[in-house]
Amino acid sequence: MRWLAAVLALCVSAVSSAQVVVGAVVPQTGLLADAASGYLRGLTLWAERVNAGGGLLGQAVALVVLDDGSETRRVAPLYEALIAEHRADALVGPFGSAATLVAAGVAERTRRVMLNAVGASPGIHRKGTRYVFQVNVPPVRYGRGVLEVAQREGIARLLVLARDDPAARAAAARLREDAVAAGLACGPVLVYKPGTDDFGAHIAQAKKDAIEGWIAFGLAADAAAMVKSLRKHGWAPALFVAQGAADPAFIRMVGQDAELAIGISAYEAHAPTEGNREFVQAYARRWGTPPDAYAAAAYSAGQLLEQAAARAGTLAPEALREALASGRYGTLLGDYRVDENGAQTATAALLLQIQRGRREIVWPEPLASARWRLPFPSWEGRRPIE
Repeated sequence: MRWLAAVLALCVSAVSSAQVVVGAVVPQTGLLADAASGYLRGLTLWAERVNAGGGLLGQAVALVVLDDGSETRRVAPLYEALIAEHRADALVGPFGSAATLVAAGVAERTRRVMLNAVGASPGIHRKGTRYVFQVNVPPVRYGRGVLEVAQREGIARLLVLARDDPAARAAAARLREDAVAAGLACGPVLVYKPGTDDFGAHIAQAKKDAIEGWIAFGLAADAAAMVKSLRKHGWAPALFVAQGAADPAFIRMVGQDAELAIGISAYEAHAPTEGNREFVQAYARRWGTPPDAYAAAAYSAGQLLEQAAARAGTLAPEALREALASGRYGTLLGDYRVDENGAQTATAALLLQIQRGRREIVWPEPLASARWRLPFPSWEGRRPIE
């Protein structure tokens, strides 16, 4: 972690009145430090790129990043310090929904623009929010592509499952709501406990209801347990979607049984989104490892700040706020547009399908590396992939 301290020391010592100060709070110690390391790297890479290209509005970017020690209670005073002591012109949100909820309160109270890069809770962008703008794909938009695929394939009877966590339940509830509104048959969301390894009861219910599409929101281990249960019970739906199937670990867990499963992903390094190829290459050169979704979200926050500042011609809070509220931009995560509360309405999660052992993007189609293939094969009809 020594490189983190060095980066921060350089950033803080570089602050002057002739520079643009961008402030963030990111855990560099405590339980979340390892998970958040990509987030800080993404921010750092963005600032380095901007400065190498002449800065933001002709001024160098001074990135000031403070450590909350993975403790939410420290977030508010640190953002207050970024504004009062470091005179931050703009803010990037902290790591996680709980911390972002706290930071959003500071941003609103001080009328300072904050880009919410990873906070997923719908409560962050509640009614009346004016200075906080969402960068990442919100969970309530994770099912958008699934519903489109189901409708276009004539799959009308859906079973929706959710791991017992807030993000998964929110994604599942919104998908069910949209499915019912579209005239599809979809019963209540079935919530399962973390660690569930036998989905026999859910399969029995699916058979009883003549389900055609199985859609689940959860982790890679959940997706693997579902596939193993489907094989054990000798049943396969025409459409099998499990959020965790997008994780490369899913293929390692189930091998060739992963074939034609569809996963849901907020970010992929091979997606042809705006600036993504250059970002992935630069990240690998700088850090010696591929970027994760947190790194991409942080970098995307910087992309949005650049584009909004260029449109406004200034970093004055009200002008920058207006540029973010009304603008349409592109980032590594896809299109950006927000509603009156700053919540994302344009970007959506990617659908990945396992085709001959490869993770292919199949939706949205402008970003696709392959066409989706259905139905999900019956167990007796499967053949070894050579």
